[in-house]
Amino acid sequence: MAAAAVRREGEAKAKPAPKAAPAPGARSRSPGVILSEPDAGIAGPPRILDQLAPAEVELLLAQGKRRVVKRGELLFAQGEAHDGIFLVESGSIRVFYAATSGREITLAYWHPGNFVGGPEVFGGTHVWSGVAVRTSSVLMLPGKTLRALIPRLPNLALWIIDGLVFKGRCYSALAQVLGTRSVFERLQRLLLHLAELHGVAEGGGLLIGAVFTHQDLAHMVGGTRQWVTACLNRLEADGIIRLNRGRITLLDLERLARPGKGR
Repeated sequence: MAAAAVRREGEAKAKPAPKAAPAPGARSRSPGVILSEPDAGIAGPPRILDQLAPAEVELLLAQGKRRVVKRGELLFAQGEAHDGIFLVESGSIRVFYAATSGREITLAYWHPGNFVGGPEVFGGTHVWSGVAVRTSSVLMLPGKTLRALIPRLPNLALWIIDGLVFKGRCYSALAQVLGTRSVFERLQRLLLHLAELHGVAEGGGLLIGAVFTHQDLAHMVGGTRQWVTACLNRLEADGIIRLNRGRITLLDLERLARPGKGR
């Protein structure tokens, strides 16, 4: 992919209202959208503000280069050379791997407080791509700058290590689900996870407040859009969920949580 490539995703989605940016490195309500088992033990990302003194945070931010990425724009591309990492300050970044066939698998949606662009934090070649789900602000921290700052800010090194460990656990959990669960079971787990993150009590059920297209869901579970649509329709026919104009409401969490329900 060319460095200047821009991909527009989900053009049919309603554009969310702008939100005020959180404090740099602040912890989000969740680590992001990550497909995993319910007992995977993935809590939340390490918080940079907890590990650096205010003066150290100010020094770090002064060395970074802020960038605004519009919805659907690639932040970095698979196979592209890079130099450093990006700290997500606002918005959301979807990280995904694309096969030569064009098929994609979503690895995670990273929210404010996480960094993206690794695992080679000092520079190398991107092994996956990152795209803005909505207009996002990121702080680019060049590898050369990180190397120069680490001797002065030892806790910065600890934050980077903790972040890589956290991401390793996330991707390990994803690999376990992809290798041991059927695609339908992954969809079940994903719907429950999205309800945990974005659920709003409404109409006798739990509405998933964030909008995800059927293609988005397919990228997360490793299926096709057509297959996801068929499965969702079946779950609706069984009275387990309700579909309404792109929104999904979970009506029966107990039945949805049963392994293999509806296969």
